[in-house]
Amino acid sequence: MIDPTYCQMMARYNIWQNQSLIAAADTLSDDQRRLDRGAFFGSIFATLNHLLWADSMWMHRFQGDPPAEGLTPADSLKQVSDWLGYSERRNLLDRRIFDWANRITSAELVSDISYFSTAASRQIVKPFGLIAVHMFNHQTHHRGQVHAMLTAAGAKPDDTDLPFMPEEFAAL
Repeated sequence: MIDPTYCQMMARYNIWQNQSLIAAADTLSDDQRRLDRGAFFGSIFATLNHLLWADSMWMHRFQGDPPAEGLTPADSLKQVSDWLGYSERRNLLDRRIFDWANRITSAELVSDISYFSTAASRQIVKPFGLIAVHMFNHQTHHRGQVHAMLTAAGAKPDDTDLPFMPEEFAAL
């Protein structure tokens, strides 16, 4: 399905996009970041907290990192209460995702992964490669929502097109 180079590319893309969203959100007030804008998770900040939670859960499942705080998607909206704390945790987590992507092997990606899904309330067994694609797709989906909310708020995040990833990220 996929190979390690896909995971490495998407981990670099993840860093670029998260840095772009944080920089754009830095131009807004805390109230603007927390304003309910009608997105699935409401605000920019809540959606970013959900992503932080989900990525932490995947790294826990993939490599045994400490699990995210709270077990359900509803818990995900309050991972970090302050913007600076969020930014710091996001950067650390992005580095862990990058390091994981640079260690993953083709053999691991074709093996199965088993985990308990609190969202589905059951044990899941799927090909690891499929779940890795899901993690990166989930990130892209919710970052797209944040990008739209930031743009509507007057902030200016970077382009999101993968072919336009700056060389400094493509070469990480």
